[in-house]
Amino acid sequence: MAARPAVGRRAIEVLLESELPAADGRRLVLVDAVFEGGEQDSEFTLRVAGANRRIRVTGQDSPLGIADAWQRHLASGSGADLGDGEDSARDGDSVLVVTSGVPADQLGWDVRAHAVRRRPLTVNRADIVKQLFGATDLDTRMVGEAWLLDALLEAEPVDGWPHSGAVLTRDRAIQALIAARLKLGDIQANTLDLDADTLFAWTRGPAGPALFAALPPTERAGLGTWLGKTVGSAAPTLLALAGDGRGRDALPLGVLASAALTSSSAEAAGFALGTLFGSALSSFAALRPFADAATGVVTRWIAQAEGTGTHRREARDRVLAVLERADHLAADSRLVELIGADRFLPSGYRARLQSLTTALHGRAPDAEAALRDLTDHYLAALNAESTDRARTAVRLVRWLNGPKPQVTSVSQAAREHLASTAWVDLAVGVLAEGDTSRDAALSDSYHRLIKAVRKRRDALDAEFARALALWTETASQQAPGGALLIEDVLGEAAAPLARDGGRPLILVLDGMSADVAVHLAAELDRRVWTEVVPKSGAGREATRQAAVSMIPSVTRISRTSLLCGKATEGGQSVERTGFETFWKKRRRAAQLFHKGGFEGLPGHRLSPELVRALASDDVVGVVLNTIDDALDDGREAARGRWRIDDIAKLPDLLNAARDYGRPVLLVSDHGHVLDRSPRDHRQPEAGGVGGARWRTGAARAGEVELVGPRVLTSGGRVTAPWREDLRYTARKAGYHGGVSLAEVVIPVIALVPAEGPVPSGWTLLPTERTQPDWWLGSVPGAARHTSPDEPVPAPSEQPAPGMFLLPGQGTLGERTVQSDAYEAQREFVRLAPPERAVAAVIDALVGAGGKLSPGAVATAAQAATGKSQRNPERFATVLERLLNVDGYAVLRLVESGRTVQLDKALLQQQFLGDTS
Repeated sequence: MAARPAVGRRAIEVLLESELPAADGRRLVLVDAVFEGGEQDSEFTLRVAGANRRIRVTGQDSPLGIADAWQRHLASGSGADLGDGEDSARDGDSVLVVTSGVPADQLGWDVRAHAVRRRPLTVNRADIVKQLFGATDLDTRMVGEAWLLDALLEAEPVDGWPHSGAVLTRDRAIQALIAARLKLGDIQANTLDLDADTLFAWTRGPAGPALFAALPPTERAGLGTWLGKTVGSAAPTLLALAGDGRGRDALPLGVLASAALTSSSAEAAGFALGTLFGSALSSFAALRPFADAATGVVTRWIAQAEGTGTHRREARDRVLAVLERADHLAADSRLVELIGADRFLPSGYRARLQSLTTALHGRAPDAEAALRDLTDHYLAALNAESTDRARTAVRLVRWLNGPKPQVTSVSQAAREHLASTAWVDLAVGVLAEGDTSRDAALSDSYHRLIKAVRKRRDALDAEFARALALWTETASQQAPGGALLIEDVLGEAAAPLARDGGRPLILVLDGMSADVAVHLAAELDRRVWTEVVPKSGAGREATRQAAVSMIPSVTRISRTSLLCGKATEGGQSVERTGFETFWKKRRRAAQLFHKGGFEGLPGHRLSPELVRALASDDVVGVVLNTIDDALDDGREAARGRWRIDDIAKLPDLLNAARDYGRPVLLVSDHGHVLDRSPRDHRQPEAGGVGGARWRTGAARAGEVELVGPRVLTSGGRVTAPWREDLRYTARKAGYHGGVSLAEVVIPVIALVPAEGPVPSGWTLLPTERTQPDWWLGSVPGAARHTSPDEPVPAPSEQPAPGMFLLPGQGTLGERTVQSDAYEAQREFVRLAPPERAVAAVIDALVGAGGKLSPGAVATAAQAATGKSQRNPERFATVLERLLNVDGYAVLRLVESGRTVQLDKALLQQQFLGDTS
């Protein structure tokens, strides 16, 4: 005899809601089923047809028991109210539900006469579910799935199941059940977007896994099977962990599984891992898909943490919580030594950082390999400061392993300092900050590296000081010896920006050394500003200008000489008069603003006087003292890098210059050195002290005596140190006045708005050419070989467009522009660049490893055609439209428009049919 179906309270309720409205007052309902109410008899109130009815449920196994239950029910009905109000349930309207397996033909006619439909009713759970979802038909696969039908009846929400069309599909029913039971998604939604990310994120919630663990075993198995097919083969293991009450560890365990499977001791690691998973691991074959899914989720979470959205911090905390828990589990199970420096775990990042620590004092290739290993770690970007500091350390290793710098002249040394040695000083400043990990071994390693760099830098400063002493004896504006003098900066760098009605803004950052300047320039938004430099002679690259300060390198002499355009000494009034006189001789009005004259009133970013000056046709100069002032109050000791936002009013001044279409000249009057000597370091006694870094008297170790027309104090003769650790006054954060490269070399940075004209005789300076090769890590051949100053063949010597070489020959760029696909694509781009320019850009990008700045791309095109590209970003955008066939990103602007990136493989596939 077949077992009777079991029904719960909800099935009874739905049956009554369907049958009682048409029952003609009958109050006995016979049900062919077993009630799962937990007790033999049960009572509850049900609202039917707008009124509350008292329901009594009893189970009986014989006709006599059924008859007796009905008589007792009738006897108890007095018609008395059981509640207040007309809708309250009255006992006289109560309904008796009898669950039984007694056949209808064994029941007496007196009982059947009072029963609804005069016979026992069968409960079809499929019909009930169909009714609850408002469907007219049901997925046939659900009819035999008792676990699903029962779960849907039991889990029905207070507001009921959502109606989802004429046919209730199995997937829709299970999705609704998952939303109700596991709080995964919205019950009312027609679809539930379930993937591994969603499921693993659910395990990290406070209640998700516990909800799953509380489900009946059959329901857990059914949902697990469906999720396994829908989400992937990782779901069963994940849900097994949730069922064991360890759902929050699912993602950390997945990360550990990945580490174990890829370790050199995979077998031993797998055994240890098995003890962590326990019964949740059905087989080791299930580890791989589970590990792959987990690491895929973590990888995507890391990408979110690296982004710029508002939830970046939240994403970072989430992923670090997972990975630190994985590390903790690994330590508890003694897995750490077996999995090694894993690519996900924080311990793996620290281990790779330790390997780099050792490699810094060996061969450069070993340090490079250790750095690649570190940056390959998935947490490299989340540990951005430590990673950047490690990258900086390897840059210094490259410099130490490179050719020893030589001083052949003052002018050569000044240019080389701005082009290379200033970056060394910047790197030393970064390392001197110390690592956030506070690892003693790493700190000691950085300290040793700094000492090695300083030893070489001291030797270079000593050479420079000797050359400077000889040069100073005769150097003057009439005979500069090939150097750019500080008093000539206005004439050589500012005046070209003022030609043809140009209105330059000259920003004098008092005390800005070259290392500060190169970092500030690197921060500029190249979509807004284009750096320009004077063209150089044939065969030479155009580079930034570097000037030489007056002696001693102090504000009263150097800044005044800079602003007056001649060697002189004085204060602000002399500077203001001299500045106006210099420009008056060139038939231009000019205004100079010092500290206190350009800060705005409350509610104003800049003073009204300065704003009016910027709006006029006058040449405007502004002196910013932030850096120089910081040497006194200790700010420099806190961080080795200056950012644009660190310098008071600099962002506002740059924005104003952009808005008024003004080119900008960033310049200094002198540099500075920092005091990094120990607190107990004793300075030697010295006489004739004139300032922190200059005095009179015979030179001693670490000093040099200078005499000549450029020495504008103490009768034209001073003694100044080249060693950075010498000073003659009380301790401060930093000093100036000496003759080290950092103090004497003046950075000169010229900028024009992206839409503005480039001065005649000047050219664009791509970002790649502002950094030395050792900083970049590889020789940027493309950027170097597309200098606009290199000779370009005359048009008659150049092959006609489309006729570079025989088909199939030539560079990748040449073959691309000869292809049929390129010809077809070119038809859709209005005013497409010449084929020669496009080919040159492609080859330049390939030579640079696939990435160049928009400026370098424009320079490559200019070198090939002789035609200047005034708007590099717009040019790059045209190239995007030209090369991106059917929307595939062969070429695109990345990093907020700072970089043009070429996908070489996709280019070959789209234009040359190369799918290899």
